Amino acid sequence: MSAFEGTPLDRVLRDCRIQAVAMVGVALEVGIEPTARHAADLGYIPVVVSDACGGRDEPARERSLAGLAFAGDSIITDTATFCRALARRSGRDATKAEVGA
Repeated sequence: MSAFEGTPLDRVLRDCRIQAVAMVGVALEVGIEPTARHAADLGYIPVVVSDACGGRDEPARERSLAGLAFAGDSIITDTATFCRALARRSGRDATKAEVGA
């Protein structure tokens, strides 16, 4: 269920010299968790934006996040923190970055 399996994603990211990948989406326990684990196995830094990830139900979502946290090879953050980090990196105002300006 990894986004890396059967796709050129790894090759594309390596060609672009990408070292970290941020993950958001609908199915944390089905697609995002396996992709984060696979990304770590391939040497990337997986960043899971937890409040931007849905799931089948809250207990399943929480189990996935707990498993990723226990493994320790993913960064788990929230949208506000992630946007502030991107804003600092780009020199933009964090408040504007959080609202997509």
